[in-house]
Amino acid sequence: MTQRTVLVVLFDGVQSLDVSGPVEVFAGAETYAPGTYRIRTASLDGAPVRASSGLTLVPDGPLDAVPRPHTLLVPGGQGTRRPDPRLRDWVRAHGPRADRLVSVCTGAILLAEAGLLDGRRATTHWAYCAKLARDHPAVEVDPDPVYVRDGHVATSAGVTAGIDLALALVEEDLGRDAALAVARHLVVFLRRPGNQAQFSAQLAAQTAQREPLRDVQQWITEHPGADLTVEALAARARLSPRHFARAFRTETGTTPGRYVDRVRLEHARRLLEDTADGVEEISRASGYGTPEAMRRAFLKALGTAPAEYRRRFRPATTP
Repeated sequence: MTQRTVLVVLFDGVQSLDVSGPVEVFAGAETYAPGTYRIRTASLDGAPVRASSGLTLVPDGPLDAVPRPHTLLVPGGQGTRRPDPRLRDWVRAHGPRADRLVSVCTGAILLAEAGLLDGRRATTHWAYCAKLARDHPAVEVDPDPVYVRDGHVATSAGVTAGIDLALALVEEDLGRDAALAVARHLVVFLRRPGNQAQFSAQLAAQTAQREPLRDVQQWITEHPGADLTVEALAARARLSPRHFARAFRTETGTTPGRYVDRVRLEHARRLLEDTADGVEEISRASGYGTPEAMRRAFLKALGTAPAEYRRRFRPATTP
């Protein structure tokens, strides 16, 4: 079995969970299948670094002392905002040599600074997607997914999304059983699909300022199977449909229809993950009406059918 070296780049201001999350995944996979991964951490000069949380991380040695890795992982953190030019140059020179180039959170900014995301689709922490797109117009920034794979380059969203991406890479390398074993050990879902939204419908939309609109948002969340047409929601807010639709979009940043779609998808996902209810029952409870309507919504948003989603992402009932 081929051993894959995973090199994690360390620097002052790194987000410690961007490092420890993926490292724990690969270490768990190595325990499951010994000899598959060799995990190394390194900083520019081999000196300890101070994470953004104040933790001190001690690397295995300097970056230049590590042979060409199979997977080069660049975490995020405050240190990526104004990276050391030497670190940027090292990533520019060595990133293309790795079989897989991976970033977590704002590590994508460092990859972009090194010119390694030009012409590629990528993502990063939702709060920095606009900055990445503005500062690097040659990068196709997608703010929604948990992670994005474009050729040998993979970028993930903020912080814990690095665990999702690492689990996906373990599944790619060793198969689903290995990834599932690691996920169970870490007490996380096997992995979220890469194109799943970074955050829930409630977080994705702003909370409306006016109480009637806030009440409508809450009503939608609590009653996804109800009549949630613009006309019905407008009546609940005691506004005309036209005034309601305009005010809702102004105050929440999204249309009523799009908000309803997100809530229903999220509700259906949770039922698939947490219950043994049938697809037909879930489709009615989530407001889709029919299994086929729910199937189309899942394929469009997540790229997978409800039954396959349940098979992959429902957590195990036994440790």
